[in-house]
Amino acid sequence: MKIGVISADNASESRVALTPDSVKKLRKLGFEVVIESQAGKAAYYADELYQAAGADIANSSAEVVSQSQIIVTVHDLPASVADSLTSGQIVIGMLDPYRNTQLDTYAAKGATVFAMELLPRTLSRAQNMDVLSSQANLAGYKAVLMAANEYSRPFPMFMTSAGTVKPAKVVILGVGVAGLQAIATAKRLGAVVEASDLRPAAKEQVESLGGKWLDVPMSEDEAQKAKATGGYAWTPSEQYIKDQAAVVDKALTNADIVITTAQIPGRQAPRLVHGATLAKMKAGAVLIDMAAGTGGNVEGSVPDETITTDNGVRIVGAANIPSQLAAQSSDLYANNLVNFITTLIAPTTEDASTNKLAINLDMEDEIQGALAVTHDRQVRLAKR
Repeated sequence: MKIGVISADNASESRVALTPDSVKKLRKLGFEVVIESQAGKAAYYADELYQAAGADIANSSAEVVSQSQIIVTVHDLPASVADSLTSGQIVIGMLDPYRNTQLDTYAAKGATVFAMELLPRTLSRAQNMDVLSSQANLAGYKAVLMAANEYSRPFPMFMTSAGTVKPAKVVILGVGVAGLQAIATAKRLGAVVEASDLRPAAKEQVESLGGKWLDVPMSEDEAQKAKATGGYAWTPSEQYIKDQAAVVDKALTNADIVITTAQIPGRQAPRLVHGATLAKMKAGAVLIDMAAGTGGNVEGSVPDETITTDNGVRIVGAANIPSQLAAQSSDLYANNLVNFITTLIAPTTEDASTNKLAINLDMEDEIQGALAVTHDRQVRLAKR
């Protein structure tokens, strides 16, 4: 049973789906691994390291696909590769399933395709497969460093003979995994940090990291609804959303740095910062829009570009931050994939008749069934 890795088909993607350490783990499980030459180069994993770990090196993606029963990838496969798949092959990766235009092709080819973004994050046994968390954690950290690099002043307070340097005011919008890591990193650098999220339950997490929660007045009825759901299934009223926008607008007007993290799988990112607010921000302020690749949280942000507004506010369209930490993000991502692949191994790991590793595809399994977007020549993904 051979697992294949091809090079990223994207100039802005430096990650690779498997690292030499993960190859060793897969070899111990009984798999063989083949990787396209130079696939790990941008993440500083040379072909020689893969060979030392026991992988074979192929000269092209076509050669990898022709040899492999399982193909692992960072993003969706190139169209030419998808067209070359054969019945029974398995594809695993972050495939942006709700925007993926190749699902019908995968189904027609008879491939079973698993989209790692669909992992049920509430399952305890799935935590070590959570690619969204592993990548977002690094992205939140790096976003703060990017902001520090763009900002024309230091983060911490300095006491000098020439005067006092005030600490930077940082506002984090969206307190998921990326947002919490951004808060922690900004605090370590000495900034004053404020944060906001539609989930009132996030307040304790923000304050535990030393951040200030941007509090929004809430009716008693609404507070009970939010508490009853833990905040995750809570649908705020129009008045609450309006009140929160006013609180956030005031905070952003005084902010030096703003980092936005809000993304919704399969949908356009919600607009959190509008032009009217940008116009009131001070010259030199920096916004890092981590959702620039899915529509942007900040009005006017452009993926992979930095623009400056007429009043001197810099907007950084950070479309793929994990790629900027390619060595570490590849390592974590590869571990996520190995942990998922382990769930595909049949309970009896050796097929007695063939003496080969056996794969058990079980769409009734709570993890496999949730991740499978095509199987048995059918598209399984429900439309959103």
